[in-house]
Amino acid sequence: MAGPLMPKATAVWLVENTALTFDQIAEFCSLHPLEVQGIADGEVATGIVGQDPIKSGQLSPEEVARCERDPKARLKLREPTVPLMRRTKGPRYTPVAKRQERPDALAFLLKNHPELDDVQICKLLGTTKQTVNAVRNRTHWNSANIKPRDPVLLGLCTQTDLNRELAIKRLNRDPNEAPPQPVHFDEDDDSANDDY
Repeated sequence: MAGPLMPKATAVWLVENTALTFDQIAEFCSLHPLEVQGIADGEVATGIVGQDPIKSGQLSPEEVARCERDPKARLKLREPTVPLMRRTKGPRYTPVAKRQERPDALAFLLKNHPELDDVQICKLLGTTKQTVNAVRNRTHWNSANIKPRDPVLLGLCTQTDLNRELAIKRLNRDPNEAPPQPVHFDEDDDSANDDY
């Protein structure tokens, strides 16, 4: 069972403002009954300001009154009236330490998975189309040092995410369409260095 948001502060308020038993308060706040007794005696939680669970919507006044009348009854937490916010899918955050590896991952995807479009690559690696084009056209400021490396091994995306994007592309591809040509990043090829 979930308890109140601030258990000790709630217990302080309930001890000071209600006629609930120590056992009722202890069970509701997930505390030991001796700890609640210590709160009542002023030995525990001396600096904690009480938090009103009725004002915060965690308890109703009727629920408190019901349990005050019956010492064996147990307090029941109210269901939240405001739905919890779920995180929306937004741009993927890449830690600062991993950002320097992103161009290598871009080069790997452009070389090994040319069927992925720029939007899919941006979504997978949390980058921009401008960076994808710079790596593809070898106009990136660090082009001389870019070496294709697997983004899954670098920790920039998961294998599941990569497989999902590849499956989406395969399902949406026209069967008569020729597969796209990969971008080559040959280290031994002298002509590749002419673009730098």
